[in-house]
Amino acid sequence: MSFNYRDGELFAEQCRVSELAAEHGTPLYVYSHQRMVENWRQFAAHWPAPHKLCYAVKANSNLAVLNVLAKLGAGFDIVSGGELARVIAAGGKASDVVFSGVAKSRNEMAYALEQGIYCFNVESAAELERLNDVAKAHGVVAPVSLRVNPDVDAQTHPYISTGLKSNKFGIAMAQAPDVARRAQGLSNIAMQGLDCHIGSQILTPAPFLDAADLMLELIVTLRNEGIAISHLDMGGGMGIPYQHENKLDVSAYLLELQKRAEQVGDLTLMLEPGRAIVGNAGVLVTQVEYHKPGVEKDFLLVDAGMNDLMRPALYQAYHDIIPVTQHEAGTSIVDVVGPVCETGDFLGHARHITANEGDLLAVMNAGAYGFTMSSNYNTRPRAAEVMVAGNKAQVIRAREKLSDLWKGEQIMEMPE
Repeated sequence: MSFNYRDGELFAEQCRVSELAAEHGTPLYVYSHQRMVENWRQFAAHWPAPHKLCYAVKANSNLAVLNVLAKLGAGFDIVSGGELARVIAAGGKASDVVFSGVAKSRNEMAYALEQGIYCFNVESAAELERLNDVAKAHGVVAPVSLRVNPDVDAQTHPYISTGLKSNKFGIAMAQAPDVARRAQGLSNIAMQGLDCHIGSQILTPAPFLDAADLMLELIVTLRNEGIAISHLDMGGGMGIPYQHENKLDVSAYLLELQKRAEQVGDLTLMLEPGRAIVGNAGVLVTQVEYHKPGVEKDFLLVDAGMNDLMRPALYQAYHDIIPVTQHEAGTSIVDVVGPVCETGDFLGHARHITANEGDLLAVMNAGAYGFTMSSNYNTRPRAAEVMVAGNKAQVIRAREKLSDLWKGEQIMEMPE
């Protein structure tokens, strides 16, 4: 285990979490290098060449995280030009990048073409036409995969469901053949694949395989029309247990997906895991500022808020919250809430935690969609990030200073 107790003290690999907090302050994100590598290898072990794994950068885009994965041979799934720039800065190869996202700008397209990315996941007929125009202006041919919306219900939170007809993502299955035919006829588009992504935090293979069956059927239809499809990207969405749910059987899913793809033949498979790689590789360490008894409930007021970890407020997401130093078991039931001036600023409701002012808590499974979704709301500096490898700990993002919060702002000079 990358995060575990020893003699009542929480460790991140070989580093005492309380000492990391004392040295670097709180709120503090702490990541385990070992856990990231192990999570990556559970996919890679069942995913032989030529199949590709592209890490979803949006899950955690710190340069150090991207560098760890680039060294492991990862490709990358991006959703902005900024994420492409991060991948390159971290030592990743543009030629291993797939560019997703529903509203790519002309500038982003041009930048990605200049860098020589592997593929654009095109999400609409309008985007296809724009990409063709941009590629023509640059004298190149754009490699394209069509993102198809298979209308499969992933049975997940509505905010992270992406594979239904009511979602903004992808091209409707009924419209996909016409868009593929159009792509085939455009001078600066090279059709090479199909893509789908049905949602996030999925813990059973069934929705993925249902979507795969529909996508494979579409590939056969297109191939029969002479439209060559060389790869199928099944996206990401593989979840992790946040509240003691059963884990997704990654190996069973990957092996069954390959088995079904082999029946179609000559197909490179791609996946875009994000949360499954970094989610349980990170914790958010926070300090208790006050214990506040109330009339109807008691509160632990901590120094991390919704600006540091947005998932509980945004998705009503559950994160286990544990003491960094274990105490004798108590019976206190508390809401763990932050300092942000919003009633929705909470990290956990009705938790059995006994803690006092100055104690440290660890919010578990915070490695994905934690820092990347953080903000400066209430003019709060964003947290520092630390990565541990064995007994070594390194700051991989410095805590913001107050002066960083208004960097680039100017007071307007008013006429006299």
